[in-house]
Amino acid sequence: MENENTLNKQPALALTSTAAIAALAALAQESRLAVFRLLVQTGPEGMAATKIAEALGIAPSSLSFHLKELAHADLVTASKAGRSIIYTANYAGMNGLLAFLTENCCAGAPCCVPDISNLQKETL
Repeated sequence: MENENTLNKQPALALTSTAAIAALAALAQESRLAVFRLLVQTGPEGMAATKIAEALGIAPSSLSFHLKELAHADLVTASKAGRSIIYTANYAGMNGLLAFLTENCCAGAPCCVPDISNLQKETL
């Protein structure tokens, strides 16, 4: 099993503005954001759609639509495992979006990346 550091080192996909907008639009919906976060937490082994639906309390028909939107935005991948389809976060796509958003951050000067472990969880 890969650890979090290995997953974060996956090469980022180079994104165009159009691809970044599609990814952000896919994540700008509560259920899709919850699905994506769950898959990121699950790691490279992924999760069957039925388990995702159970974990998040999303109807299977709605989940199918949300997974399709995330896959179209290149944020999740699907693979067949027996009779199930296993969905996995596309870490290269996620890292590509982060790279796109932070490209030329601080006008190219070295930036300080905040230690998110010290941030308080706040609800906006």
